[in-house]
Amino acid sequence: MKLSGSFQACEIVCLEYEHTRLYAEVIETIAERQMCWVRPLVLVVGESARLYDLRQGADLVWPASRFRVALDTEVIPLLGDLNAPDRAIADKTQGHQQLRRFVDRLWRAYPDDFGDRS
Repeated sequence: MKLSGSFQACEIVCLEYEHTRLYAEVIETIAERQMCWVRPLVLVVGESARLYDLRQGADLVWPASRFRVALDTEVIPLLGDLNAPDRAIADKTQGHQQLRRFVDRLWRAYPDDFGDRS
């Protein structure tokens, strides 16, 4: 497994918490702050694996230590599902609401990750 903070641009990473997984593309690693700037792609929620397409949303800067490299075998089927005409994908507004809830839960779960970094 790749150490956090050593991600490369365009690499797909995963941020997991409880029954939710966020897959995102790395834009840049901010080494001096130990943060990772990512572009969210898809949010997978619950054991039923409800998909939320986040490809047209805002970027996210998050502690690099919380990410892991996503395996091709888990990402490729998800990206295929986003474009499949028969797959039920939640609308963009619901996706952004779900992402916000996910981020809020992570902030509460890991408050030390967002302490003073000066």
